[in-house]
This record gives sequence, structure tokens and C-alpha cells, in this order.
Amino acid sequence: MTHDLLPVLTRIADALERLSPAAPPSPDLGAADAFVWHPLPVPRLAPVAKVSAVDIVLLRGVERQKAILLENTLRFARGLPANNAMLWGARGMGKSSLVKAAHAAANDETPGALALIEIHREDIRTLPELLNLLRRESRRCLVFCDDLSFEREDADYKALKSVLDGGIEGRPANVLFYATSNRRHLMPRDMIENESRGAIHGQEAVEEKVSLSDRFGLWIGFHNCDQDTFFAMIEGYAASFGLPATPEELRKAAVEWSVTRGGRSGRVAWQFVQDMAGRLGVRIPA
Repeated sequence: MTHDLLPVLTRIADALERLSPAAPPSPDLGAADAFVWHPLPVPRLAPVAKVSAVDIVLLRGVERQKAILLENTLRFARGLPANNAMLWGARGMGKSSLVKAAHAAANDETPGALALIEIHREDIRTLPELLNLLRRESRRCLVFCDDLSFEREDADYKALKSVLDGGIEGRPANVLFYATSNRRHLMPRDMIENESRGAIHGQEAVEEKVSLSDRFGLWIGFHNCDQDTFFAMIEGYAASFGLPATPEELRKAAVEWSVTRGGRSGRVAWQFVQDMAGRLGVRIPA
């Protein structure tokens, strides 16, 4: 009977082997300086030919934040210890722009030193899989998640906590994790407060929630800008792109623009400069 079943069992084993997913190929991190992580249907890093980035010298009103993140990124590119970083605070103040600009500045100093890898918020649960791929590589990588936050029903934050510092393997030495968020602790305030009121040991529940942000060695806060900073942003862009307008003309138009947008920020300043350049017939380099 065993002899008769052997061919059948062999065919079943071969079929199962064909059906099992193939091991993900090793990424070619030399193909580009930036990639986007796609975990499905087959895990892969898609190279980005040109990163949408602003030159770091054009980022105004965030000098302190710029100095901190740039120094951390340059140390990492040089092979020195560096920290995971959380950029949090006011929307439109250049958090994601600063990450991309710091990456570009580090590669300008040490060509090819860093690969920037973007992971989408909805793919955070696959971060351990991505890190396992990168662990085998020699090139240093900045894994970047823009607009990271978690809601009440979201349990992905637990996976992120264990990846950043915990786990038996630990974070790969060639990987840093940068994230941006409008929330300091990545979760809504009412979610943390409800945990405090509803749990038997309220403070322990709160500590468990906010401990995620403790995994980031750097907390870099961004705040709403005042009018002088808003003008400095616009005048910096205007000078760089050669807009034929006086500071008085720019400021008058910028005030009207900010009123229609309901606020001032780096994003609003950039949108105004794009509009002004279009009206003046000036092309802005892509």
C-alpha cells in the first residue's frame, strides 16, 4: 500500500510546492535613490526615478527643526549612530518636505549613501516584512511614512512598537524610521482620554498608548507660522525662482491669498508662489 501511494503523495507535494508563494527577490537598492514599498501581490520595492522634493535651503521658518533632522540624517549617512524621528505638529509646515530634503542633502554630501523608502500608512502592518528584506542589504535606508496616525479600532500601532525597538532581532542597523503626523502621540486625544477613564488601571492604559511615540528618539515639533515667517517663505521662493515682483507687491498679494485660504503655512506659501509664477509667466523647475 505504501508503494502504491508514493507516486500520489509525490504529485501532491509537487503541486503544493508550486502553489506556495515564492520567496521575495532581494531588492536592487542600487537601482535608484528612492523607492515605494508595495507588499502585494508580490512584495517589491518600486524605484522612483525623481523624488518630488524642495531644496533644503528653500525651507524657511523651520530652521531649528531643519538643523536637528539634517544633523541626524547626515550622521546616519556617515555610518554613525542616529535616532528614529517623529515630525509632528501643524499641517502644511514642511514636515514631509523636510524629510525628503534631508535625504537629498545627505546624498549630496555622500553620493548614494542613503535610500529613501516610502511605506504607506495602510501598509504599516507589513513593516516587519520590509525590514527583513532590508536587513540583508548593505546600503543604509530611511524608511518614511507620511501622515502616520491610528484610530480607535486600529491595532497596527502594536506592530510598529515592537518593530522600532523591541523584538528579539531588533531594528536593522542599516535602517532608520522617519514618520510625520499631525498628532504628537499618533492617536486622537479622545482615544487616550477614554482609555484613562474606562480602564481599571487608567494610567497604565494611557502609558501603553503613548509609549509608541517614545520609540522615536527625536520628537520634532512644527507650529503655525506668523505673518513675518510667511512673508520670509514667499520671498525666499520668489528670489530663488526669479519672480519679477517687488517685496511690497508680493506681500500685498500674499495677505489676500492667505485670507482666502484661511491661514498661513509653508504649503499655502508654496501654492501662492505657484499661482504668482503662473500669472507672471515664470516657469518653476519641476
